[in-house]
Amino acid sequence: MDTIKTFKIPLFLVIAIVFQSCCIKENAIVAHRGAWKKNNLPENSIASLRHAIDLKLPGSEFDVWRTADDSLVINHDAHYNKLLIEQTNYADLIKFKLSNGEKLPTLHEYISEGKKNNKQTLLVCEIKPSEISKERGQKTALMSVETIKKLKADKNTCYISFDYEILKQIRQVDQKTVLQYLEGNKSPKEVKADNINGVDYHYSVFKKHPEWVKEAKENKIILNAWTVNEAADMDWIITNKFNYITTNEPELLSERLKEKK
Repeated sequence: MDTIKTFKIPLFLVIAIVFQSCCIKENAIVAHRGAWKKNNLPENSIASLRHAIDLKLPGSEFDVWRTADDSLVINHDAHYNKLLIEQTNYADLIKFKLSNGEKLPTLHEYISEGKKNNKQTLLVCEIKPSEISKERGQKTALMSVETIKKLKADKNTCYISFDYEILKQIRQVDQKTVLQYLEGNKSPKEVKADNINGVDYHYSVFKKHPEWVKEAKENKIILNAWTVNEAADMDWIITNKFNYITTNEPELLSERLKEKK
């Protein structure tokens, strides 16, 4: 009897295939700051990321700041416990725990967790514009890309930002990663001209500019909408077949998607 050889596909190749197919997804759920709301978890926590992965969501978004002593940390607001992150050392920030007892996570810790038992959840990394200077924000972006590459998670990560120059800076050092713009003031054709892959705008922007939905599809630009929490808004986005829908209510959105099938 002939021996049939079996080959296991390395996890990094599986993740790469998932990542590279992102542009053809339709109405894929992205948990905004992780899946936190239903279980009352802290936003942007390791726990909320883990829950998003356990739910097998297509994406989980998180926010990156850089401390005064150059630590990359995960937090949505510029302040943490009333301390301005960019002007505070990391050791002083972690004196204050998150509501579930976690410490404020570093980017390294967050990405390391995001790689564990994760074959389907894209890590959507938002680089926050610096409140100190444009240059500082761009350096934070480059440091973030370097950290993610060192952890070999770049094939399972894409980048978003409200700062267009941050995205252009990332493109200079990485020609392949997926970039999406958040501000809502550029047409899909404009972002395509700068080699930006997607428009990730507040859903109201697309309602104001419905022509951009068609334009994005015609130009193969990723369509993503935030932060879509109400059923009626979800239904509008679903009907228009966006690539991604970013929400604080991934469980509700999952239900709406099932009803629309």
